[in-house]
Amino acid sequence: MIPLLGTALGSAFVFFMKRDMPPLLQKVLLGFASGVMVAASVWSLIIPAIEMGEGAPAVVPPAVGLLAGFAFLLLIDYITPHIHPGGEAEGPRSRLSRTAKLALAVTIHNFPEGMAVGVAIAGALTADFNMAGALALSLGIAIQNVPEGAIISMPLRAEGNSRWKAFGIGALSGIVEPVGGALVLLLATAVLGIMPYMLAFAAGAMLYVVVEELVPEYSQGTHSNIGTIGFALGFALMMVLDVVLG
Repeated sequence: MIPLLGTALGSAFVFFMKRDMPPLLQKVLLGFASGVMVAASVWSLIIPAIEMGEGAPAVVPPAVGLLAGFAFLLLIDYITPHIHPGGEAEGPRSRLSRTAKLALAVTIHNFPEGMAVGVAIAGALTADFNMAGALALSLGIAIQNVPEGAIISMPLRAEGNSRWKAFGIGALSGIVEPVGGALVLLLATAVLGIMPYMLAFAAGAMLYVVVEELVPEYSQGTHSNIGTIGFALGFALMMVLDVVLG
């Protein structure tokens, strides 16, 4: 539930800000979110996946899982009509409204984040994985979800939707995260043998979101270095959280 609370908190920005989020603030938030997700993928998912094995072959399952995570999100992006937070449409043509496509895009990308938390908790319950690491990952994703929720709700408000509708759509886009986590936990025993693959798969899905969605957004136009500074701050914060809590 922690990542969902982060999404709801970010969506609530619509009650306190004007219709348009300042471009510099958006770049900082996007960069910060990118840094958090990259650090969480490395310290909370990929490194534990490698440590579960022994010797040189230990890196093979994480590598396979990582590529599978990228491939899965690439396939979902290709077959599902949606709109990126920046407004660019992708996927097959459909009659879905712009608001529906935007909400769908966020829902698609929130599901693997929920799976990532579920995998980390499952690893703590069934394998040699620190529960503090799972907590750090969930906190990191929640931090990332704050700007994501704001970036979704603010454009919806700018399109003429009421504040409550914009908040509701933004907040509900995160409901799939506890659902994804719960599904993984229900299968915890079954996935024990493939835990390194699952951890790396979740990392690959999260990194895909960073590379495909977040980095291009804050790199566009002027003052892209503001987004880079946000990335550094987010990466450092998540690294510290993981080390301190882990």
